[in-house]
Amino acid sequence: MTIQFGYNKRQVLDGLRGHFFARPEIKTMVIVINVFAILSAILFFFKKIQALPFLVFSVLWFCLWISVRRLLPLSIYKKSATFQDTFTLTLEDKGILLETRKGSQLWTWDDFSGFKETLYFFHIYFNARSFFMIPKDSFKDLSEIQAARKLLKERIAK
Repeated sequence: MTIQFGYNKRQVLDGLRGHFFARPEIKTMVIVINVFAILSAILFFFKKIQALPFLVFSVLWFCLWISVRRLLPLSIYKKSATFQDTFTLTLEDKGILLETRKGSQLWTWDDFSGFKETLYFFHIYFNARSFFMIPKDSFKDLSEIQAARKLLKERIAK
């Protein structure tokens, strides 16, 4: 199965957000800051603390949210030339062949450590921090998406 695609900025930013929020260190940080923010709100409500700690945790929460939701995905998008290029991708029995005007690369199925599916993409992982996104809207129809999903599930161990 061969597809051709480029990237849509809005979809890429959403896909990168999904990747970052799936990272265990980001999840842990979000949970810890949310617990402290809620705790400080409760203590402030019962007048056990002054307004400053409540304000500090609220600002911390807001800064974390802005950085993970907006700044981090946007900085990755702007730094990476990948998202400006167009690709031809072929899913084969031996692996995935990716071609651009600059050249081509064949990855065998053993090169991948896992994959996940989000609203707009198939995220194909080489390791925990390195991945490639295949846009679902580049497939012709739903049956091609289902065939790609089946092939990825069969060939890439989670």
